[in-house]
Amino acid sequence: MEMDAQVNPTARPVVAAESGWRAPNREPSLADVFGSIRVKQGGSFWAKLVAFLGPGYLVAVGYMDPGNWATSLAGGSKFGYALLSVALISNIMAIILQSLCARLGVGAGRDLAQACRDAYPRWVAWPLWLFAEIAISATDLAEIIGTAIGLNLLFGIPLEIGVLITALDVFLILALQALGFRWVEAFVVALLGVIAACFAIQIALANPDWGAVIRGFAPTVEIVRNPDMLYLALGILGATVMPHNLYLHSGLVQTRGYGPTEADKREAIKLSTIDSTFALCLALTINASILILAAATFNAAGNHEVAELDRAHALLAPMLGSSWAPTLFGVALLCCGLNSTVTATLSGQIVMEGFINIRIAPWLRRLITRAIAIVPAALVTIWYGAKGSGELLILSQVVLSLQLPFAIVPLVMFTGSRAKMGVFVAPRWLTAAAAVTAVVVIVLNAKLVFDFVTGA
Repeated sequence: MEMDAQVNPTARPVVAAESGWRAPNREPSLADVFGSIRVKQGGSFWAKLVAFLGPGYLVAVGYMDPGNWATSLAGGSKFGYALLSVALISNIMAIILQSLCARLGVGAGRDLAQACRDAYPRWVAWPLWLFAEIAISATDLAEIIGTAIGLNLLFGIPLEIGVLITALDVFLILALQALGFRWVEAFVVALLGVIAACFAIQIALANPDWGAVIRGFAPTVEIVRNPDMLYLALGILGATVMPHNLYLHSGLVQTRGYGPTEADKREAIKLSTIDSTFALCLALTINASILILAAATFNAAGNHEVAELDRAHALLAPMLGSSWAPTLFGVALLCCGLNSTVTATLSGQIVMEGFINIRIAPWLRRLITRAIAIVPAALVTIWYGAKGSGELLILSQVVLSLQLPFAIVPLVMFTGSRAKMGVFVAPRWLTAAAAVTAVVVIVLNAKLVFDFVTGA
């Protein structure tokens, strides 16, 4: 990715369907980096694609955060390769939904938070804002615990101290943003490369049953019938299709300085969709690797209750016969935590500015959000240690899954509305696929709540 960036001197591109919104949206999303990545007009397809590569990988970070590790480890150790099908289906859902996010951000010139504010009355928009903040806090909680555990595994730093150290990551974000948004993206991509390399080595050491791996990608009705399996499946779904990613992606696509014409925007939608699709395929590979590693090591050896990251770290060396395995695990975990720091910061800024139009310094907003997440994380790690942290990680992912309908339904409605999207309205087949995704998520969530209430 080239590092040079040029601030787009033009104002927000003219929106094709302005009359479909309650009020004009004059303030761009992420104003400090809006249109800051130069797209060469008249350049080749590949040159333009390179300019658009980046936002998809920031979005992909949310699909492999520390919370996802806990759910994938628990699912792989308890049910073997069976939940690989959930990871695959979740990834397909993610590709569909993220393509709608790119369409909304480019075609309507709004991120999802701004669209909700402009389309709904306050009594609807404010609860949606609250749900979005809860989702971001759950994401932040998972990142805090995962980073603290990573610091503990690699450097022996106590969990309580590690939780407090994560509050300092705001300075990392500020330093990267000061260099330019391309450097933020380069930092994330570099860490993703480290994570992929770590898991490639661990999978090679684990030598899984590849026939069982392939069969694991075929769905089974047992996932719905078994409440324990459904709980973990929803955790994987919440860790894969994350609510804050829908807000994040619809804002990040506007960092590109594409032209104002219909042809320019159609090309921007296409290139942004390619970017996110490639990135999410990488995310699926890493997600599946975590589950495969757990199935090939823990489940195969009869360890069916491995959800805590530190326990997984301790068991890897004797099971894989290599002292490098736990170190690679810790490095990948720490990289995931650092990457999640970047995306949580940006999504929090987009949500706060978009819903309630309050613009405060990113470092202040980050400290406020981090303080909200640090309190429960610190209490759990102090009183219950790593075991409680692992359970809290899984719970945070289920909370994210329960928040999904409040982000998915507005997204599908907006992008399927010609009044709001004009010529950029989503094709009917895409809207139908997204609607099916929304229905599946809502039905599974209702089933989970019913089982919980009835004790089934």
